[in-house]
Amino acid sequence: MTETDKLRKKDASFSIRSFITATAVIFILMVCAYVLSITVPGGSYDRSPVTGTLVEGSFHAAQGGIPFWKWCLSPFLVLGASGNGTLIAVIVFLLVIGGVFNCLGAGGLMTYMLDKITYRYGKRRYTLMAVIIFFFMAMGAMIGSFEECVPMVPLVVSLACLLGWDSLTGMGMSLLSVGCGFASGVCNSFTVGVAQTLAGLPMFSGIWLRLVSFVLIYLLLVGFVMLHARRIEQPIADRALTDFCRNDQLDRGLTTFVAAIGTGIVLVLCSGFLTFLQDYTMIIIALAFLIGGLAASVLSGMKGRTLCKTFGTGVAGILPAVAMILMASSIKYTLETANVLDTVLHSAVSVATALPKWAVILFIYLIVLGMNFFIGSGSAKAFMLIPLIVPLARQFGISSQLCIVAFAFGDGFSNTFYPTNAALLISLGLAGVSYGKWFRYSWKFQGLNLIMTALILLLGLAVGY
Repeated sequence: MTETDKLRKKDASFSIRSFITATAVIFILMVCAYVLSITVPGGSYDRSPVTGTLVEGSFHAAQGGIPFWKWCLSPFLVLGASGNGTLIAVIVFLLVIGGVFNCLGAGGLMTYMLDKITYRYGKRRYTLMAVIIFFFMAMGAMIGSFEECVPMVPLVVSLACLLGWDSLTGMGMSLLSVGCGFASGVCNSFTVGVAQTLAGLPMFSGIWLRLVSFVLIYLLLVGFVMLHARRIEQPIADRALTDFCRNDQLDRGLTTFVAAIGTGIVLVLCSGFLTFLQDYTMIIIALAFLIGGLAASVLSGMKGRTLCKTFGTGVAGILPAVAMILMASSIKYTLETANVLDTVLHSAVSVATALPKWAVILFIYLIVLGMNFFIGSGSAKAFMLIPLIVPLARQFGISSQLCIVAFAFGDGFSNTFYPTNAALLISLGLAGVSYGKWFRYSWKFQGLNLIMTALILLLGLAVGY
């Protein structure tokens, strides 16, 4: 059976191989976190009672360690931890995705939609690839979407396979693209917007260097994904380009689904200037998929009882992803409970004070990269890091603007690489790609991108950005 055939039959359930691989990696990281909790001295910064930001110079020793029983139960205890409402929202979001995609697949709408796209654009597949990559990068760069794009990942992966490529190509076109756009931070309110506000800068000021970064990263990513696609490409079956048959019933369902998703995307785009929507983008996308998917399934001929049963089967099939997300989130919980994260951060900032000016901005980039392994939320990292790294940068005559760019770079790119990121785990499971396979595919891009973005930072330093 070819990869395309497997994707046609695949529902939203997680593949066994990807689940086992990811679970093994996360469990090893959980053990490492526990070892750190009993070997690294506890420490803590004071937090502002108003904003919750760290207070510079307030680091002090604190009680360290975490009881073994609490570490064992950490994947469950993390649900009750302070500030983990987003975690619960991600889990509900994921269950909705699982149910909806199972309905779309069982009703034949998914196959019909992909066949229609292949029929229309199959002869211009590389142009379509470049457009899709740009779309996802723009979603990340302009409005800060990342988790919200996860429901579209299996669609793009399936499309890539129908166009003669593979699942890795589809992941590169979707999740890797939105992660790169998110990191370029052109108008990303969740990283650049929050960080500039905390640093006392006008929101989205200094945009020219971030725009240059967006263009360079886009060119690098398109080249990387296309090179892989050309190496493994297969010819598109002639029947896919000539034998498409329209189905009025499925067309009605498809139109309804696309309209609902389009409405959700427009509302998310509006969140860039309607700030009250920014806290609800994930809910908006989830509702758009839920309403659009169920309505489309009904219009495509699926009856009520069958619809409920199919939706429930899809939810059950996605439950392994919930287990992985809870395990990954428990790593941060363990280190925070043991007061280890602040100790590590304090040590890193102390090391930076002994570096030459050109190395400081790169070390700030490295600090954010390191903290992103444990803390996925860009806004949470901004409140934690900006009060420390901006004053550090100013001591060396480095502008706050360049420090913000380094923060955005460190926060974004590794979201598509670290096995502690929930969106990555979900996407890999839905695409049926093991973490090991993804690592072997993406590490070269991450390495090239790290070099290029480091050079961008040094350029910014040289021109006085």
